[in-house]
Amino acid sequence: MLIKKPNDISSSEITDEVSYHSRRKFIETVAGAAAYAAVGPLVPWFQRGQGDELTSYDAITTYNNFYEFGTGKDDPARNAGSLRTRPWTLTVEGEVHKPGVLDMDDILKQYPAEERVYRLRCVEAWSMVIPWLGFPLANLLQAVEPTSKARFVEFTTLHDPTQMPGQKRNVLPWPYVEGLRLDEAMHPLTILSVGLYGKMLLNQNGAPIRLVVPWKYGFKSIKSIVRIRLVENQPATAWNSVAPREYGFYSNVNPEVNHPRWSQRKERRIGKLFKQDTLMFNGYGDQVAQLYSGMDLKRNF
Repeated sequence: MLIKKPNDISSSEITDEVSYHSRRKFIETVAGAAAYAAVGPLVPWFQRGQGDELTSYDAITTYNNFYEFGTGKDDPARNAGSLRTRPWTLTVEGEVHKPGVLDMDDILKQYPAEERVYRLRCVEAWSMVIPWLGFPLANLLQAVEPTSKARFVEFTTLHDPTQMPGQKRNVLPWPYVEGLRLDEAMHPLTILSVGLYGKMLLNQNGAPIRLVVPWKYGFKSIKSIVRIRLVENQPATAWNSVAPREYGFYSNVNPEVNHPRWSQRKERRIGKLFKQDTLMFNGYGDQVAQLYSGMDLKRNF
């Protein structure tokens, strides 16, 4: 289900996705072209030609982890239609000089999206390569001016069981919470995504705005965010609170640290038959390894 698509998808449909819409087309879809007349072309972040084929749009939008809509991989695509993504606001608060409540459409106008093709690896040893549309989280954080006490960033997903039926079950402590160290959040690879394949995010992919941290396991890339809070102390995150032996706070992709119930040395790219070696930091070591200089990555997993 990478560029080699399933048999039930026509080649013409896949071609349209791989040669996906231009940035101008995406902007026209989400907010109106007039506000973006001066926006330039998309800038590829991850260069192709390194053996990473894009995962098909069909696979990305039908094979998901989003427990708010069910624990099965196909549950989110079936159940996420109940989520209402407009109106939508994002609250930014905590250790910042300029806290505020941002309207989603204003965010789209203020922070134009760029294309960034990232690998996303899930802890169950499967991965995808996704052409995200988003902007650096650092842009937003710099605008709210963190105080000298800010050391971590806490993210919170919408909590509304009427829209997210999976929240009616005690699978996780709701609302879903994730966190990053401030320097991780400010890294240029860390983005807030509003789309993929030149289209707005579908609900099952975390609409209308989600985090993408490509060197960490996928559960760190929290979806459908309603609050960002800068804090002094490390936040208690969902999976780390439920199963700290299995899901560390950092959750960097590290083939040398096994999940207690399975190995992390191999992964299966969705659409591929055979597994491949898992790369340290998911292949982004040259960009992010310095963030963890001097740390024991087997202890701080």
